[in-house]
Amino acid sequence: MSAGARATSTAERIRAATGGGGAMQGARVALAVAVRDLRAVARARSQLYSSVLTPLMLLVFLGNGVSQGLEPSRLPAGNFTAYLVAGTVVMTSVFSSTFSSASYYRDRDSGFLRLLLSSPHDPRTVLLGKSLAALLIGAVQAFLVLAVAAPFVDFGWQHGMAAGFGLALLTVVLLNLMLTGLAQALATRVQSMQGFHLIMNLALFPLLFFSGAFFPVDGLPAWMKLLAYANPLTYAVDALQLATYATGSGGFIGYGVDFAVLGVLSAAVYGLGFSRLPKLTFSGQ
Repeated sequence: MSAGARATSTAERIRAATGGGGAMQGARVALAVAVRDLRAVARARSQLYSSVLTPLMLLVFLGNGVSQGLEPSRLPAGNFTAYLVAGTVVMTSVFSSTFSSASYYRDRDSGFLRLLLSSPHDPRTVLLGKSLAALLIGAVQAFLVLAVAAPFVDFGWQHGMAAGFGLALLTVVLLNLMLTGLAQALATRVQSMQGFHLIMNLALFPLLFFSGAFFPVDGLPAWMKLLAYANPLTYAVDALQLATYATGSGGFIGYGVDFAVLGVLSAAVYGLGFSRLPKLTFSGQ
């Protein structure tokens, strides 16, 4: 099926969702948009493979190299490979949120977004559908990295494996909710895809390195530690380490603060994203 035929088919499904009323009608429209984006990602197999394999290769080579070559003693459990898993899961979510949100620009420049927004539905319903797809893609890819790494890494599982996976899944969902909300807020304000990627990389990569993903924040200078605790990714890394890596709660921030920070920021960035409707101009014009 050609791209034009797929777009027409999606548009027909969205028009068919106009039946009914209220919240159910909006939910059907958002779901149709989300399914369309999910199918697009499923067809882009190179994106799926790279999003999962890149963090796993980093985990294998960097984790084993540091653990066996440097024998880090400042880590809570002394195993850098296990410590690095939380960072690779967060990194997967960061990459996925950036790549998935690029579909907003593709749809805008192809005219498909204009077609969606010309329907009788609230434009925020369309944005919700696109962000829902990005949330599912990021959460599945991040959790897949954790699931693949778990059998080969010596985790502490202080709450047990089942509860640990549950807490990790909750953390991944909250993290991706925050990241997709941030990406959506930027996408409705930044006109070009190049500018969007530049801002996302400029903001997220420093945050990733100052989150405790690759080294503990406890040993940092005071000013760097302050930056780390002002970093929202720090709380996602902390919750993932508590769920999987840690054998106790000493030296960690705690689930209560972690989930509160991620939840409040997710609501804030989604509110910011929905406060402004997307512009239907083409990139560079």
